[in-house]
Amino acid sequence: MPPIDGVEHSFHELPTGVRVHVAAAGPADAPPVLALHGFPQHWWSWREVIAELGVEFRVLCPDMRGFGWSGWPSDGDFVKERVADDAIALLDDLGIERARLVGHDWGAWSAIVAALNAPERFSSLLVMSIGHMWVPTTVAARNFWRLWYQLPLAAPLIGEAVIRDGRYVRMMFEAGRRDGRDWTEDELETYLAPLREPQGARAGSLLYRHFLTHDLPATARGAFSGRRLAMPARMLFGSRDGLGADFARGFERHADDGAFELVDAGHFLPEEVPEVVAERIRAM
Repeated sequence: MPPIDGVEHSFHELPTGVRVHVAAAGPADAPPVLALHGFPQHWWSWREVIAELGVEFRVLCPDMRGFGWSGWPSDGDFVKERVADDAIALLDDLGIERARLVGHDWGAWSAIVAALNAPERFSSLLVMSIGHMWVPTTVAARNFWRLWYQLPLAAPLIGEAVIRDGRYVRMMFEAGRRDGRDWTEDELETYLAPLREPQGARAGSLLYRHFLTHDLPATARGAFSGRRLAMPARMLFGSRDGLGADFARGFERHADDGAFELVDAGHFLPEEVPEVVAERIRAM
């Protein structure tokens, strides 16, 4: 586990059927921030944001079920609703009534679901680098080609092999970062090493497969139609993110107090522009 000064580690057996690892930083009595990572990462993706926030907040960074140092879920389910359930159950286990909620990539989609399902548990929502579930059909159809990269990852058996091999995931990292600085080998290895393990590779493949076979069809059938975010909700999206900002535009229309902001960056905002992410967390 990569060491960072001031970061504490704990493990929590949740009623959702998974043992979750949590990295926490900041004073125990500071306002809590729950930060959910995406693929192909784990809790360490928030290290720069933690450094920017200092002692202002208690930043809680769980590893998603099956990722990093968290255990395998008893139901083997990587539908984003289950990931959202884990986040809410973790707050229960930690005795936290209400928190700021932050998510990146798949952690952002899951954060939106958690905020919709349990609005009383979150004082605000900040999501990054993901499309949202209210994208108009015409916009989704025009941009659907941008999701092609998910197919090799989601394919049964093949997806796990692709993730373990590492070259495809390395390409995702290198294509996604647009801040003028290359990833170091140590940074890449910190993320790639857990994905070489059978659990990490399988979790990564199922994360995409369950999106394509469950989350996306449910969304297309109107599972989120008419649902609104009751707390202040902000979307950050990199102007050079290969996913394309069209998948994220209009997010603000589905919150009582919403905003969409395009920033000069690629996909990995917590590491490319941590100062911007930290400032938006402070402002929530």
